[in-house]
Amino acid sequence: MRKLFRYLKGYELQALLAPLFKMLEACFELFVPLVVASIIDTGIKNADNVFIWQRCGLLVLLAVIGMACSLTAQYFSARAALGFGTALRRDLFRHIDTLSYSELDGIGTPTLVTRMTSDINQVQSGLNLTLRLLMRCPFIVLGALIMAFTISPRLTLLFLLATAAISLIVWCIMRATLPVYHAAQNSLDRVTLLTRENYVGARVVRAFARQAQELDAFVQTNDRLKAIQWKAGRISALMNPLTYLVVNLTVIALLLSGGREVYTGTLTQGEVIALINYMSQILINLLRIADLVISVTRALASGVRVSEILNTPTTMADPAAAGLEPVAGSPAAAFDHVTFTYRGAGGPSLTDVSFAARPGETVGVIGGTGSGKTTLVDLVARFYDAGSGAVRLFGHDIRDYSFAQLRRMIGIVPQQAVLFTGTIRDNMQWAAPNATDDEIWAALEIAQAADFVRGKPGMLDAEVETAGRNFSGGQRQRLTIARALVPQPQILILDDSASALDFATDAALRAALKEKTRGMTVFLVSQRAASVQRADHILVLDDGQLVGDAPHADLLRDCPVYREICLSQFSREEVAKTL
Repeated sequence: MRKLFRYLKGYELQALLAPLFKMLEACFELFVPLVVASIIDTGIKNADNVFIWQRCGLLVLLAVIGMACSLTAQYFSARAALGFGTALRRDLFRHIDTLSYSELDGIGTPTLVTRMTSDINQVQSGLNLTLRLLMRCPFIVLGALIMAFTISPRLTLLFLLATAAISLIVWCIMRATLPVYHAAQNSLDRVTLLTRENYVGARVVRAFARQAQELDAFVQTNDRLKAIQWKAGRISALMNPLTYLVVNLTVIALLLSGGREVYTGTLTQGEVIALINYMSQILINLLRIADLVISVTRALASGVRVSEILNTPTTMADPAAAGLEPVAGSPAAAFDHVTFTYRGAGGPSLTDVSFAARPGETVGVIGGTGSGKTTLVDLVARFYDAGSGAVRLFGHDIRDYSFAQLRRMIGIVPQQAVLFTGTIRDNMQWAAPNATDDEIWAALEIAQAADFVRGKPGMLDAEVETAGRNFSGGQRQRLTIARALVPQPQILILDDSASALDFATDAALRAALKEKTRGMTVFLVSQRAASVQRADHILVLDDGQLVGDAPHADLLRDCPVYREICLSQFSREEVAKTL
């Protein structure tokens, strides 16, 4: 948690001035009871109206100066807290971008969203209150004790006892609520998860008429969050009654003792009023400390959660090496006895896989559901690192490439087509910010997307709504394929990215890729045998093992798994014709 304070860098002056101005305001506030005492003991006692008005004017002046100091402190503390929150969000976002898929899979999207938003807001709010109250409130409490001591050392013992009792109450409540607030934030992760799942999968939920069940699950999770927050609220609710009880008992004792001393002439009536005012100041500021403690407790719990993400090391460091030149005659991509297991999985997703893809080849990847197709191409793109064995690109171990060079070399179209808010041109220029319109149109032609883009108002300047919802599934897939083609990568990975296309469009896409991407190594992942049968060679995966690596005709003859896939999609006569 202490490491988070480095994000105050650049705002040290504001973080220093905010409490200083608050302490200056406190100094003026401490003089108020003495002025009131002088009004009672001198002005009212002697019926001196001039003196009374002079002291009233002094009270107004103290109030104006105190307000000016308070507003200045608020300004500086707000600037420091906002700057802190902005820097922390920036670094957290940057750090999340460095995490490999292994860490992201383990942490989960809802947790990251909660910590990026709710948790950082809590920490920022806690810092703001700390800068304003952490120095001011203890200063007033201590100052009020000192001022009370100057009036009556004996009665000051009551102040000390009351302050100690209230401080003990605050400390006990803080100790009790800290773990509860931490549990509440963890429960909020689960609420965020269910909300996200139901938002993203709204159509699936309705298609299966699962609204009632999903509502029940959400209500139960939300009720658990409410129960945790109620527990924290019930503990925190003890703060005011207990502190007021202590203070009111102290005021009663103060009036009894002070009354006797006024009767004996040891104290004046104004001094008793001043002591009660100082007791009220102690009460108000100790209650503010209590509120501060609650806010800081939440901030500490949230800060720990943010620190957990910041302290999560990436298992996939960027070597940031200089650009590596291809080794002459080497394969574009090669697996050498690669085995890979997802974190927390019961067994490997790929086992002892070896193959080579030459530059300019089209490599088909096919297999049943869960056979490891996506895992294989994720290793080619270095979204994960192999557990054992080696993955090489153009003769170099893939771990020797910097991420910047690797992303320039590889274009990937994931299974789920993702477009971003903006225009079609904005999306096409993601990997190539300086791409010309001619280059974009060339990529759209290959991806079979040029016709429907021309039909859009504004064409390349047509708006893309959130997640590309103003396009059909097939249109989104073709646009993502075009986006990967714009920078003309050396390796193109199409991970089942034509699943929403009809057979005619799919065939036209494959023909265009074959004809217009010469020299580019293409990995074509598909469930359809028709999509990969014209590849130079096809990788057949079965339960994470490579059971075939040959052209279509050879696999039909020698690979039972591939033959079974083809027979499930074609008639025996069609299969026989390809032999």
